[in-house]
Amino acid sequence: MREAGALEREMGMCWYVSDADGTGGRLRASPEDFQVTELERFGADVQPPDADRGSYPELVFRATLRGWDTNDFADSLSKRLGISRERVSWAGTKDKRAVTTQLFSVRDVAAADLPAVRDAELEVLGRAGRPLLFGDLAGNRFEITVRDPDHPQNGDAIARSLRAFADGDPDDPAAPAGVPNYFGHQRFGSRRAITHRTGLDIVRGNWEDAVLTYVTTTAEFEPEDTRAAREWVAETHDWEGAIDRLPRKLRYERSMVHSLAETGGERPAHFREALETLPTNLQRLLVNAAQSYVFNLILSERLERGLPFHEAVEGDVVCFADADTPEGLALPDTDRLQAASGKRLATVNRHCARGRAFVTAPLVGTETEFADGEPGEIAREVLADLDLSRESFDLPGEFHSTGTRRAILLRTNLTVALDPLTFSFALPKGSYATVVLREFLKSHPADLT
Repeated sequence: MREAGALEREMGMCWYVSDADGTGGRLRASPEDFQVTELERFGADVQPPDADRGSYPELVFRATLRGWDTNDFADSLSKRLGISRERVSWAGTKDKRAVTTQLFSVRDVAAADLPAVRDAELEVLGRAGRPLLFGDLAGNRFEITVRDPDHPQNGDAIARSLRAFADGDPDDPAAPAGVPNYFGHQRFGSRRAITHRTGLDIVRGNWEDAVLTYVTTTAEFEPEDTRAAREWVAETHDWEGAIDRLPRKLRYERSMVHSLAETGGERPAHFREALETLPTNLQRLLVNAAQSYVFNLILSERLERGLPFHEAVEGDVVCFADADTPEGLALPDTDRLQAASGKRLATVNRHCARGRAFVTAPLVGTETEFADGEPGEIAREVLADLDLSRESFDLPGEFHSTGTRRAILLRTNLTVALDPLTFSFALPKGSYATVVLREFLKSHPADLT
């Protein structure tokens, strides 16, 4: 193991599995260097494009997008069609600085009406009776090229370490590689890692601190005028003045200070109301980021204690694999849980060895049931150190969370080519390619976005 840098530790990612020095290098020198293809499992019956629109209102198509954020593409498509964006659906959101291939559906549109969109290739598949849903995404396949690596030859040693971590033969390139299933930098903000800090303030009931964390925390990568405005607000708490000081691009921060200027910002309820001006998905994301931080710390402590990730120890809780996934992809189903203890431990570990079961850790919420033994002890100690409990997540509105569980090992068949330095692998939905790449590059988080 190797200790991670300060910013990654701030995100709960305290260790690298591999001891070897990183390769270095640049990600996303061009969109073609970061290619992502969805692994689909759209279970709906897809009929030909000319099928009856009354029975099959959704037009389903596959899009290959260059330099498009998924939300921006949906906005552009809906405007060109003259329809509400609510009629455009997809299963997974993709990053702008990439070439991505994914499914979309659009309601009550004829195939012939689908417009041409710049830097987008659209392939009509047919019509369906329902739209794309999040569950229709099993995972993603990645083909990622790293430009200008300092030490590409280090990739071999790192790959061997990751195969050993997954309990595979380190010298067999066909053996699966594994890394801790950390939440990646994007979850917390690679350049201004404040989403989890804001979320921690919220779940501790510190509504004013949550607003101040989000609005006033500065980052070295921000423009000088932005940093100066944040520092002025932190010093003065002048919400009226903040409206003029904060740059217009900081629309979420501005919505909060607008709210505080109206209410006076004198009571905790005023600060909660300010946070509730954020989009509902962002409200949930703040609490989710706090849960993700706790989860990362639990994994880091398990690493530090030398407990395995590829198999259960006494007291662990495992989940089983979702059988309805594309070939070559293992997708954990956290609705199917079982305690690993006593006589069941050996049976559970046989399933883990075959990729049919996964050790889990909690994303803590009001309904979390802790593991027994040392795994449960780790979770309770991490929460206690943060002055949190399950009851901390009993919050109003979108901030409330019941919790769930998540697999702790991210295992994949990984191919590494050294000239150019290229990585090919597939991951289940909800896992991060950057969590694999950080082991190889060992770069600053900002260089992994």
